[in-house]
Order: sequence, then structure tokens, then C-alpha cells
Amino acid sequence: MHDTLPPQKILLLASSPAVASNGWPIGVWAAEISHPYDELSHAGYQVDIVTTQGGDIQLDAYSDPRHESGYSAHDIVSLGFLSSPQHSPLLQGTLALNQIKSEDYQAIIVVGGQAPMYTFRDNRALQALILDFYLANKPTAALCHGVAALVDITLADGSYLVAGKHLTGFSLAEDHFVEQLVNTRLFDWYIEPSLNSHGAHYVQGGLWADFALADGHLITGQQQNSGRSAARIIIQQLRGAAV
Repeated sequence: MHDTLPPQKILLLASSPAVASNGWPIGVWAAEISHPYDELSHAGYQVDIVTTQGGDIQLDAYSDPRHESGYSAHDIVSLGFLSSPQHSPLLQGTLALNQIKSEDYQAIIVVGGQAPMYTFRDNRALQALILDFYLANKPTAALCHGVAALVDITLADGSYLVAGKHLTGFSLAEDHFVEQLVNTRLFDWYIEPSLNSHGAHYVQGGLWADFALADGHLITGQQQNSGRSAARIIIQQLRGAAV
């Protein structure tokens, strides 16, 4: 009976704070932490939140349901997480990725927000950690702009990890939508064309769709609305492996 119990620990990795090229402080999108955390914890898994450099997590302002813009006022899951005396402290004093070991976890989910576009793509330690999970055949997931961490990972033969794989991530149309909304350009590169240039088959569900997919045990979610769906794929794969 106990042999059929699901594995217990899942790593949720977020970016440390950064500054956009226009000077804006940027960080993590709240829903990309709170929604997967809610889904995974309700399924009985322990979710450990860590960041690239350790320390406190900074939220992208528009992702906070309490922000004056009201942009994420509908996100009651994030509101609950951020208001909870049990959960909000999990965003403070996080461990850094170099303080954890992949063998202690059964899956990883790399979350997005705007900071990953500055902190993930050139982070060799992060790429190595992701590759450890992938080569161990563990569910290896990335959401939204967190997919930046996958773009340049190479395998032992020198090929790109993403080559030939069906993946999603923040779409070019969504990036342009956001730029028009805030009337500024935040990035000098984009997820969708970068994946395609390295041989991936980029797919999406439409503007702001809840869309996630798996190519083997490599799992991607389109944006902040896809975190719960990506988490459900992880759960399905872990429970299938445990049978």
C-alpha cells in the first residue's frame, strides 16, 4: 500500500529580483507561485520555494491582487497566499539554487514573471540543475518567461535540449500586448522566436489561454494562467511513475 504513495517533494524555483532595461524593478508573477503551489500542496506534495540567488522574492507589481491598478484583482488564490500568515513568509529568506540538491526532489517547476528574462538565460547553474532533473527522467517544468531557462541548455552531443520538442511559453503576441499596455519595452529578446531559432516547435493556445503541454517529461506552460495545468501534468506523471 505504501509503495503506491506519490513522491513527496517538488522544487519550485523562482527568479531573484532584477531591474528591467527601462529601470523598472521586476521579479516574479504571483500566480505562477500561488497557483502551482495550491495545486501541488492539495495533492499532498511538499513544495519548496527557492530562488536563483536566495533571499526575498519580489513580485511584479501588476501581479499583486492588492496593486492599485487592479490588474490582478481577480486572482483570489494569490490574494489568499499573500495574506496567509503561513504562506506569505515562504517568499522571504528563500534558499539559493546552489543550496539544494536535485536528488532530494521528484520534480521541478521553474516559474516566470519578468525578472527571468534577465536572470535565467545566462545562468549556467540553473541550466545544470534543470538538466539534472531532465536526465533523471523527472518531470521538468517551466512556465511563462521561466521558459527562458530552457532556451540555451545543451545536451552532451551539443544539441539544444529544446530542439525538436513541442513547447510553449510567453507568446510574442502576449509580449507585444504587455508592451502596449505599459507603453514601454521591457526586453530585448523574446521567448517564442528564441525557442524556434533553436529548433523547438513552439505552440500556444491563444492570447492569455490556460495552456500547458508535455513533450515526454519536459513540461511547459504558456503564461501565468497555465500554472495549475502544468502542475496537474506533473502530478499525473508522478503518480503514473509511482504505480
